[in-house]
Amino acid sequence: MNDQNPIATEDLEDLFENAPCGYVTLDAAGRISRVNATLCTWTGYSHGHFAGKRLHLFLNMAGRIYYETHIAPLLRMQGFFDEFALDLVTESGDRLAVIANASEKRTPDGALVSTRVAMIRATDRRRYERELVDAREVATTSLKSERENSELREQFIAVLGHDLRNPLASISAGARILQRSGFLQEEKELRVLDMLNSTVTRMSGLIDNVLDFARGRLGGGITLSRDANRPLEPVLEQVVDELRTVSSDRSIETNFAITEPVNCDRARIGQLVSNLIGNAMTHGAAYHPVQVGAKTEGGVFKLWVANAGEPIPAIAMERLFEPFFRGDVRSSRQGLGLGLHIASQIAQAHGGKIAVTSTSEETRFVFTMPTLP
Repeated sequence: MNDQNPIATEDLEDLFENAPCGYVTLDAAGRISRVNATLCTWTGYSHGHFAGKRLHLFLNMAGRIYYETHIAPLLRMQGFFDEFALDLVTESGDRLAVIANASEKRTPDGALVSTRVAMIRATDRRRYERELVDAREVATTSLKSERENSELREQFIAVLGHDLRNPLASISAGARILQRSGFLQEEKELRVLDMLNSTVTRMSGLIDNVLDFARGRLGGGITLSRDANRPLEPVLEQVVDELRTVSSDRSIETNFAITEPVNCDRARIGQLVSNLIGNAMTHGAAYHPVQVGAKTEGGVFKLWVANAGEPIPAIAMERLFEPFFRGDVRSSRQGLGLGLHIASQIAQAHGGKIAVTSTSEETRFVFTMPTLP
């Protein structure tokens, strides 16, 4: 014994018996030769009850199988086994969760002398692990259910949008018949007819956006029918004229210089510019005309829509092209918040992009794409 650091035998005995972990010693035959008081307290068994028995007899059935088929063989092969989970069965029949480390003691010639096992209570840890597993299962089930509900909602939106076309077409046809018939001649009647046509045009645009959004969400994406042989400028002029008719109180100025063929889906580009102009009229200053321009230069088609008014807040700028994001709009101009999202999807389908700048003087959306794919 070192005189400078004397450790009494009774102190070592107390360290073993009352350690904050359980100790088990197995003899060369695998039978329990000694346990400490801590483990006896945990399990409710006396020292004598453990003596001469095999450790697996104090485990639940799953623990016995795991110990005999996995832990014991690896102990014999490598001489140690770290951090394995076991469930002890106490005298009262309760389950005691522990995390154990084991190591063998051998003679210089390799003969097994004993096996030492140290156990730490892991009831709270095992409960936490089980709660994590349960929570993951609940989250997985909830996510699966939400995906199914989301797909069902999108299918419903697609069907609804498709079925709305027929009654809307009937309303539009009736309005055209009334215009050609000449039955309505009073100024008030003509204003109502103009308002009806305006509403039909707006509803048609909303339905197009809903159907495109549903197709994109359901995996179809934005479909294109490209054609570089027909001019694009007449399509843009037609879209602008329609919007001028719908919003006769707003001014739209155009500047088109398309001198190169543009390989694009003209109907989709018309939808894109219609959505951008609609957004400009919704959020722009009513006293200032909306500026619309397009040109081709160096193999690039560029289209822009600009308006005056309050600048777009920085926090809104980050979400402009998200579906159903509308920002602050006037009550008379409320929509679904799909216009800019669909415009960005059309731009991407053409291999292009939409950029936005917004200052106190002007907000400008610029769409660029290559004239050839």
